[in-house]
Amino acid sequence: MDNEEKKQGAVSGFFGEFKKFISKGNVIDLAVGVIIGGAFATIITSLVDDMIMPIVGMILAGVNFNNFGIEIPWGNHPFINIGSFIQAVIIFLITAFCVFLLVKLVGIFYKKEKPAPKPTKEEELLTEIRDLLKEKK
Repeated sequence: MDNEEKKQGAVSGFFGEFKKFISKGNVIDLAVGVIIGGAFATIITSLVDDMIMPIVGMILAGVNFNNFGIEIPWGNHPFINIGSFIQAVIIFLITAFCVFLLVKLVGIFYKKEKPAPKPTKEEELLTEIRDLLKEKK
């Protein structure tokens, strides 16, 4: 086997392994989850930015969270945008809560009844002894 054949074997082996890996169900499920999660994150971000934060700002006497922050008076006057951070925390909390509800919902649908475990020999013998004692009374 010459060097060229080894290279082709290694390449086809690599792509063969990749094909086997990518065709597994878990990888496809994970990819779909990531794509849907990205779309879901966009919806949650819009919900927080466009609906929740204006209401929160109105409740807090017209505070605009886009410009809410602290300007540091030394150096080149950097601006620490606290409002943006608060929005990110709210987005995270809402997303985490939605994922929690989704997991609970899926758990309800996939809850399977576990069959009663088969009794051990010791349990069977004890049951027989108990039944015999009941019969004697």
